[in-house]
Amino acid sequence: MTIPPAPGPGYPPIKYVQCISPGGLHRMAYKEWGDPRNRNVLVCVHGVTRVSDDFDALARELSDVYRVVCPDVVGRGRSGWLRNPTYYLLPQYVSDMVTLLARLDADSVDWVGTSMGGLIGMGLAGLEGNPIRRLVLNDIGPTLNHAALERIGAYIGEQMQFDTFEEGEQYIRNITATFGPHADHEWRKLAADVLRQDAEGKWIRHYDPQLALPFRSSTVEATAQAEAMLWAAYDAIRCPTLLLRGAESDLLTAETAREMANRGPKARLVEFAGVGHAPSLMHGDQIAVVQKFLLD
Repeated sequence: MTIPPAPGPGYPPIKYVQCISPGGLHRMAYKEWGDPRNRNVLVCVHGVTRVSDDFDALARELSDVYRVVCPDVVGRGRSGWLRNPTYYLLPQYVSDMVTLLARLDADSVDWVGTSMGGLIGMGLAGLEGNPIRRLVLNDIGPTLNHAALERIGAYIGEQMQFDTFEEGEQYIRNITATFGPHADHEWRKLAADVLRQDAEGKWIRHYDPQLALPFRSSTVEATAQAEAMLWAAYDAIRCPTLLLRGAESDLLTAETAREMANRGPKARLVEFAGVGHAPSLMHGDQIAVVQKFLLD
């Protein structure tokens, strides 16, 4: 698989940290914006089939104040793949982030997590002695829907190949239409960030197809148990929390968002009209909401 470097001047270098799972060692890639000596650290973590590049606009805006660190979660983007795909689960992702924070030598961090990245942040922020100072959850909550998880597993595991980048871009536009309106150059970036060429010159998605395995093997009972654990983690959070919601989101329902505003850290809720799952954080109005919360 051909992995292109970060595009053009003005982009930060790609760095790596070695992590461990029960199946062995793997490398996690991350982008680091701003002064690497800055003790004011912001970690931004993407959704289940996205990558660190999703936060380029946000990181560029905040890198004068923060050292902004954006990892590719294992199995995605520039990061390695797990030898045993049964460990593509939240505990492994949280463990990898703890290793990353040790590498950064960060005593405390602020956190922005989109979808899966929000669940990772929630899992970490619910632990005693955690380093998270302020938490932004982007269109995600503790409520899980088993049928939705099955659909995600089917979509992730589907083998896709495109003869041209344009075909791949149209596919990405279709499956991420819920991100809301974007300009053509923004759609092109959203596609370029997650498409790669294989050895035969075909355009493919950037991640390990075995990410689908835990979704496919999950049961209704396991989903209910995981949801209970996520609510317990959410209720244990003590840091100021901002909850972003696409007003048309079907993953984070209005009912769950209201409950999150009334229990645990009592998240401050902000909704974006005309957006589903999930706000891309590429636009000025969305960035401004996050910036105001973090720098208040």
